Amino acid sequence: MTRGGIEELVKTWRGRYVRASREQKTQILDEFVALTGYHRKSAIRLLVNGHKPKSRDRRGRPSVYTNEVKAALITVWGVCGKICSKRLVPFLPEIVDALERHGELRLTEETRHLLLKLSPATMDRLLTTHRKRHGRGRCTTKPGTLLRQSIPIRTFTEWDDAVPGFLELDLVAHCGETVAGEYLNTLNGVDIVTAWCEPVALANRSQHAVQQAINTLRRRLPFPLWGLDVDNDGMFINHNLARYCEKEKITFTRCRPYKKNDQAHIEQKNWTAVRQVVGYDRYESEEALALLGAVYEDLRLYLNFFQPVRKVVSKERTGSKVHKTFDRSRTPYRRVLSRPEVSDEVKATLQETFVLLNPVALRKRIDDNLRQLWRLPR
Repeated sequence: MTRGGIEELVKTWRGRYVRASREQKTQILDEFVALTGYHRKSAIRLLVNGHKPKSRDRRGRPSVYTNEVKAALITVWGVCGKICSKRLVPFLPEIVDALERHGELRLTEETRHLLLKLSPATMDRLLTTHRKRHGRGRCTTKPGTLLRQSIPIRTFTEWDDAVPGFLELDLVAHCGETVAGEYLNTLNGVDIVTAWCEPVALANRSQHAVQQAINTLRRRLPFPLWGLDVDNDGMFINHNLARYCEKEKITFTRCRPYKKNDQAHIEQKNWTAVRQVVGYDRYESEEALALLGAVYEDLRLYLNFFQPVRKVVSKERTGSKVHKTFDRSRTPYRRVLSRPEVSDEVKATLQETFVLLNPVALRKRIDDNLRQLWRLPR
């Protein structure tokens, strides 16, 4: 029997049930249970009290953040590369201003106010159903032992006195499921102090290609290059790079073998700046190299001007647990502007560039080039 039929039956029988004698109620109740399949106690309550409309009132506080706020948040979150809430919340005023300046976002005063007052926890709740996970790739680092003893080791604890211009470098392979043959690579560099990131596409893993990529990276930096810290890959630990650093008066150091945390800054950027964007497929052709280079031309601007980062200020160990304290998230661009070592001319140039950049247009060009890259034959 349908719910509507049961309601009609209750309306018809309720009056007769209430006025009936004990024996008659038993008979009516037996018939009602047989027709509806209700439990006997539920049938008694229904015939005595009748159907009560369900209340529409929800317990707890009323909802504050409307669908308009959530839609705006999803738009901003997508433009910012779907970063975590603790990085995005302090950056919201700046990115919302940039999107409104270029006509990419139009908000009412109320929606704008609610969007900018979001807490990280509330943002996480609103975005729960929109997150996804990624896979992992292969390691292609081959130890270079030729000059290992002559290049000093630098660990993750020795960056306290660094200034802008000391970079960690690493190679990211686009080899797919096999490391056989030649394939494209990415030379990724990140500045320790400002988190300024510079990815460069390479045709292969040769020392010459790495040297050219370092020169390209050096020209793009908004500050002089003072130091390079690398892993123990033979593409870095070689006479060519050692002579280059000695000639240019660049401090050249390496991490300990098999201690990835010594290069925690670049390992984190390999994930967010390369793997999350390009993925794990194999690329070999000149066309793929050109497209990957085009992706990085826009991606470097997108990462440095519109991707806020947090840096660890202090660590405190309590038993087996380590409590980390982070600073307020800021973009590498803002961190460069705050450094007294960077000249006023460079800062003015960066500010002019920032005003002209449209994050939505950057993201669109990146996605368009990535789609062309992914459509290439493997």
